[in-house]
Amino acid sequence: MTADPRLPEGYELSTDPARIDADTVHRWLSTDAYWALGRPRETQDRAIGGSLNFGVYDTVTGAQVAYARVITDRATFAWLCDVYVDPAVRGKGLGTALVTAVRDDVRDYGVRRVLLATHDAHEVYAPLGFRPLERPDQWMALIFQES
Repeated sequence: MTADPRLPEGYELSTDPARIDADTVHRWLSTDAYWALGRPRETQDRAIGGSLNFGVYDTVTGAQVAYARVITDRATFAWLCDVYVDPAVRGKGLGTALVTAVRDDVRDYGVRRVLLATHDAHEVYAPLGFRPLERPDQWMALIFQES
């Protein structure tokens, strides 16, 4: 693991679900995130409601500028997903700081494994301890096709 990156000055992290700007999160994910394009608002709202949510906020305006959520039993397993940083603030280290905070929060539960899937952000996750599965042939997925 590398040093624990902190949020740059002017930003704060919160796990308070009441602070999540669900409109903004839905717009980001459903229109700009390759893994969630077209995701219905109702689905996104249910996902937020059933997850641990992490938001990064501008301390001056209060606007949400980044988001991540974790699906977990808070004992043995966690799935990190929907990590998104507003394009207007990318390049400031917000994504790394956000994922670090998520990693550390989930670690406190004692979970043994945190999984995630990424197409293009390996360089964000690898320095924080994430690595490819050692035995991907032992993992399977049940995928329901959308009708």
